[in-house]
Amino acid sequence: MVVSLRSWVANEGGKHLILVLWMGANTWLFLKTFMLYYSGQQYHYLFEMLGLGLCISRASASVLNLNCSLVLLPMCRSLLTFVRGRHTVSSRKTRRLLDKSKTFHVACGVTICIFSVVHVSAHLVNVMNFSVSYSDDFPALNLARYRGEDPKLIILTTIPGVTGVLLVLILFLMFMSSSYCVRVSNYEIFWYTHNLFIVFYIILMVHIVGGALKYQTNIEAHPPGCLRANQSNTEQQDEELHQREAEERRCREEAHFHPHYPQTWLWVSGPLCLYCAERFYRYMRSSDPVTIVTVIRHPCDVIELRMLKKNFKAHPGQYILLNCPGVSSFENHPFTLTTCPTENKTTFGIHLRVVGDWTERFTQLLLPQPRIDLEILPMVQQRRYPKLYVDGPFGGPSEEVFNYDVSLCVAGGIGVTPFACVLHALLDGWEGFRLQRLYFVWVCRELHSFYWFAELLCALHHKLWQENRPDYFNLKLYVSQENKLQSMSEEKYQPLASRLLVGRPRWKLLFKEIGKTNKHKRIGVFCCGPKGISRTLHRLCNSTRNPGTTFEFNKETFS
Repeated sequence: MVVSLRSWVANEGGKHLILVLWMGANTWLFLKTFMLYYSGQQYHYLFEMLGLGLCISRASASVLNLNCSLVLLPMCRSLLTFVRGRHTVSSRKTRRLLDKSKTFHVACGVTICIFSVVHVSAHLVNVMNFSVSYSDDFPALNLARYRGEDPKLIILTTIPGVTGVLLVLILFLMFMSSSYCVRVSNYEIFWYTHNLFIVFYIILMVHIVGGALKYQTNIEAHPPGCLRANQSNTEQQDEELHQREAEERRCREEAHFHPHYPQTWLWVSGPLCLYCAERFYRYMRSSDPVTIVTVIRHPCDVIELRMLKKNFKAHPGQYILLNCPGVSSFENHPFTLTTCPTENKTTFGIHLRVVGDWTERFTQLLLPQPRIDLEILPMVQQRRYPKLYVDGPFGGPSEEVFNYDVSLCVAGGIGVTPFACVLHALLDGWEGFRLQRLYFVWVCRELHSFYWFAELLCALHHKLWQENRPDYFNLKLYVSQENKLQSMSEEKYQPLASRLLVGRPRWKLLFKEIGKTNKHKRIGVFCCGPKGISRTLHRLCNSTRNPGTTFEFNKETFS
């Protein structure tokens, strides 16, 4: 599949520009710090003792400082939502870059892990050199208490050593629990270990005050390298007699050393304070529990939850974080809004699929065990509901659906939820957007999944027909498993039955048809579903060559 340069720049250009700038900043910091410790006069004696381990450990520490500060910024959800919502401040390209915040967070996290290995390895060499190269001439430089001291003893009896071990253990737990298999099989492990970042930053602030590395403060009075009188080779002493005498005249005093000034707090304090302020704001905003209005059980283990909260405002495409103390007091789980509050309707809702421990326990608190005879048709239950807190809303890629002339929304299974809110907005008559045509493709394994939003789709279809705008909304439904196929025989669902297809979409042909129909336009492609579908759409957006037509890919992910 040949890549189109125009499409690639539209989809990948901004992301790769940020990547190049970020990698350039890391490379510049590493090299600058390396050369400072390699050739800096104030580190001459320390370099003689420790060698390249000193340069590598400090250079990697600079990279760690940068990334430990940057890794927090993508997690400031309220700040990102604020920037996204100010269209006068942020362009569409900028808002699309904000959708990559999770990717940037992961990149910074991986970089922290890699350079932590480099940093620890270099310091292990330094500790051995502190023991072997114990300096009798400059006792202030020594970290070891005597020549040949056990390096393990040095590590376990110094502040930098003990805190370094703790930092490595915490980082190891966070890295291992962040793997995809752990997040899928047991999200709670990921959640709790990831929140160890609070302990990580506290220990990091203690780690930098140990004063293990020292620099010379009196370079003018004591030029580095001027003390060479205690060389043992007599012949060398004769050859360098005049040079040594000149140098000794320049050495007006003994070398003085001072612990290195800690810089980590200068890098981390700003983003850390910003993140803490943002979390405090979110805590205050979400401190009042919401009122659960209705809980509806849909087919295929899907629960619809309708809630009410004072002064809650949201836009289509945004998501919220749910916290149910009855399940877990500390866990927050993201769910896309499927209905937003309007002037005539103050409630908002979500759809969640019962997959995993948290959703199973949450469903048990919301509803009793379903009866077999109510497995297909929605079931409404009225009961005493558990206490529930909502944090948000937060911005998502699907907010941009209305900012294109033409948009293509592709959903896989429960991935339809971001677009359900978009459809509700069209049905409720939202105004002030530029969207002129919407293509909607929904792929499900089972026919019963379409019943989640069947009434919404039919109502929107009838509304557009009554307004004489049938071409505004182009709907295609696909059942991927033929053995799961049944007919939507209900008369009220006839508009959906005529648009129901068996098998998988022919994406290349679909893109070609949309490109021919909408020439010389930027088409927003929005995907929420399995990785296979998103990868295929991403490749097509980068390779489609329609004259003057560009497909801009937007993927819905939670951070």
